[in-house]
Amino acid sequence: MTRTRKRFIAGATCPECKAQDSMMLFEEGGKEHVHCVECGYQMSEPEAPKSPSAQPETPKPEHVIGIFKPD
Repeated sequence: MTRTRKRFIAGATCPECKAQDSMMLFEEGGKEHVHCVECGYQMSEPEAPKSPSAQPETPKPEHVIGIFKPD
């Protein structure tokens, strides 16, 4: 039996019910999913572009607050 690691996103607000600290993040099938434990709202990671030339935009240094690197 495989366990799915679920964790809450601190300070996140649900776009549906506006509840704070109710958003849970988990990975399933290689994709990240977010679920609100208050109202049941769900959203998934968007599909990756099929074109190899389409690279995700790199954030500009003035827009980056910090990079989280867990141990």
